Amino acid sequence: MASAMVERFLADEAATMRLGEDIAMALRPGDVVALRGDLGAGKSTLARALIRALADDVGLEVPSPTFTLVQSYDTRVPVHHFDLYRLSSADELDELGFPEVLADGAALIEWPERAEDRLPDTAVTIELVHRDDGRLAQITGVGPALERIARSLAMRAFLEASGWGAASRRHFVGDASARSYEIVSQPEEAPRVLMNSPRLVLGPPVRDGKAYAEIAHTAQTVAAFVGVDKLLRDAGIAAPQIFEQDLDRGFVLIEHLGVDGLLTPEGAPIVERYQAVAELLAFMHGRHWPDRVTVAPRHIHHMPPFDRPAMLIEAELLIDWYLPFFRGNPASDEERNAFRAAWNAALDRLDGTELTLMLRDVQSPNFIWRGERQGLDRLGVVDFQDALIGPPAYDVASLALDPRVTIEPAVERKIVEAYVASRAVAGHFDRAAFEEAYAIMGAQRHSKILGIFVRLDRRDGKPYYLKHLPRIRDYLRRLLVHPALAEVRAVYDRLGVLLETE
Repeated sequence: MASAMVERFLADEAATMRLGEDIAMALRPGDVVALRGDLGAGKSTLARALIRALADDVGLEVPSPTFTLVQSYDTRVPVHHFDLYRLSSADELDELGFPEVLADGAALIEWPERAEDRLPDTAVTIELVHRDDGRLAQITGVGPALERIARSLAMRAFLEASGWGAASRRHFVGDASARSYEIVSQPEEAPRVLMNSPRLVLGPPVRDGKAYAEIAHTAQTVAAFVGVDKLLRDAGIAAPQIFEQDLDRGFVLIEHLGVDGLLTPEGAPIVERYQAVAELLAFMHGRHWPDRVTVAPRHIHHMPPFDRPAMLIEAELLIDWYLPFFRGNPASDEERNAFRAAWNAALDRLDGTELTLMLRDVQSPNFIWRGERQGLDRLGVVDFQDALIGPPAYDVASLALDPRVTIEPAVERKIVEAYVASRAVAGHFDRAAFEEAYAIMGAQRHSKILGIFVRLDRRDGKPYYLKHLPRIRDYLRRLLVHPALAEVRAVYDRLGVLLETE
């Protein structure tokens, strides 16, 4: 694979520090960054800025590792700062713990030439050379690390075009997808959120020549976020204001709605806040929503339907990922056919059900509590780009059975009752039809989540999602008692889906 280069002119020390921040935002465990340059070129300035950005501590002491040879920092991505100037031979790298440190962290290496051929082929080299009155950073390498750094530099260019080029950048939050978010700050301005939403990689065809994401109607570009955001704000719902957007590259600069959420510091649900979300959902579900919205000149986002193929392929993640994980072997053709038949029978019962704008990912991280405000403005809403037109009960089941939070049955009923009461006040509401759709959609969602959380572990190297599996099974047990799911329950019993595995 041919090496690629990205260049950045650094007019002064502040620009060098910003480059350190930009690289820090792109860094992942296993990355190796080699720093080259003459004395005084700015290597130490860049290294300090990078480490401080990872630590989110501008005053962090970052001594030169000239005499210790390596300094390690327990930051968001653990980083190990090597100075190999005094290294006698490349073999001494083993005594310093390289490359073992790359298992859970990244390495920042000054005087990398002393390592000879010990650095991985995927190492990224940053060479600082004098150019006019400043420095030129020449960044070379191959593979994902260089691609991430190049994208981070493109994000800085987006900030510059938005009048925020001098802003500091700090990691805010990531999610189960490739999206990530940063807090950007500059003097005399309220902090904003920089959303990084690269175009979705579809993957191979899995059915009828289509990739999974196409069948499930997963948002493929940031235009979906922009479109749904416009719909919500036009309805008076506190989705973030969009200040700047680049639909082609997937960058959006948005309002920072706050950090307070629906949970106590210990992670327990605050019932009143969940009930407020339920009332917000009731308001949304009682409205008529268009199925398309203009997000830019000549660019219209079409709201996909939550149709039968999407529901089935999501539920089948349980068969594809969860079943082999806990049982040790894949489903047989007979088991798979029985699974599909049971779910088709359950989904048949949704024919003619109420349809509305369905946010789809209604869970605690996606709502911001703003208790000092009134009415709908108390709740900020984020992470809604996968919204569809579908059964409103799906959103209610997603909230009242939050997959990352233990919701006891009594609390679940309080959340559901808050929703039902709000819908009933607004007009005619078919409680029995809702309860049936709630059970079916809740079971479909949590079947999907069992599969997704295993997939995040097995495919994406994110094992921390597995801790939620017992809770998801418990939620499924509650839902599958509904008569509409009798066939699904029978199949799950035969497959052993609800058995404890830990």
